[in-house]
Amino acid sequence: VIGKGMNPPQKILFPPEKICMGWRQKRRPGAGLYNLGSTCYLNVVLQCLTYTPPLANYLLSRQHSRFCHEQGFCMMCIMEAHVRKVLYSSASAIRPRAVIRDLRFIGEFKPDIPGDAYEFLRCTLSAMQRACLNGSSDLDSSSQGTTIIHQIFRGVLRTRVTCLSCKAVSDFYMAFMDILLKIKGASSLTTALEGFVTPKHLDGKKWFKCGKCKKKVAASKTVTIHHEPRVLTVCLGRADERTSRKISQVVEYPEYLDLRPYMSDTAGEPLLYSLYAVVVHSGHTCLEGHFFCYTKASNGQWYKMNDVTVDSCGIHTVLEQQAYLLFYAR
Repeated sequence: VIGKGMNPPQKILFPPEKICMGWRQKRRPGAGLYNLGSTCYLNVVLQCLTYTPPLANYLLSRQHSRFCHEQGFCMMCIMEAHVRKVLYSSASAIRPRAVIRDLRFIGEFKPDIPGDAYEFLRCTLSAMQRACLNGSSDLDSSSQGTTIIHQIFRGVLRTRVTCLSCKAVSDFYMAFMDILLKIKGASSLTTALEGFVTPKHLDGKKWFKCGKCKKKVAASKTVTIHHEPRVLTVCLGRADERTSRKISQVVEYPEYLDLRPYMSDTAGEPLLYSLYAVVVHSGHTCLEGHFFCYTKASNGQWYKMNDVTVDSCGIHTVLEQQAYLLFYAR
């Protein structure tokens, strides 16, 4: 079954061979970011995106702004200017004023009200995607998946539903920009990923209408990664679904991750990813506390970025945090 978005694109908006996964230039880390109210949640996301090599390479080349005709809000132009300012600035910290000024166009955020880093990441990437599609909204969904943003962050999930009566299989495909993992009872990222791809029974209210049996039946559902993204973003779901309390347990995560065991096709070469950024939330509840992050700069060195401060650190420090968001690159 070919799901929506699995047809070949009619138009390629950005040629994939022009995506450069390694840094084009090596330099020391850039500036820290001032907290302008309660803006640590957006600072960490801006820093992690700034140190995403294929995105930074593209933004530093100014390919977007040279051809952009948008008179009003454009997230790509804002990010282009922001990344240049952070990486080329001689100041130890800068103010992300343009992002704050246009917060209301990015999502439902206000500078003086604490926000969630995961939500801000999702809204920022979708605002960047909208900017890439500006003027070409009538494209088919496969072509919309060929922007620089989707070519970096987008993968495809396959949901395979198996009828437990006749064993007929139905496949559905869905694009994703990040994976949200349940971490209750999971001691590590790999355990949480195993839980993600484990078959789930659909019984009771979730009965599935089988096309072959022509009636509602009990079925099992298995979600796997069908097409891997160039950059994998994982959110470790730290809000308890029932109580909204924060789940503060330690979830171990590796510097190098093989995605192959979680793919639709588990045979074949390992799909190796390397960790390059981590967002940490400190605080006892999800509604308060503070965000800071660790990023790997183009010089190969890790840095702790806590609003205005940028301090070098080792990989061991990076790997022992209470992580909230993990960024891995192919």
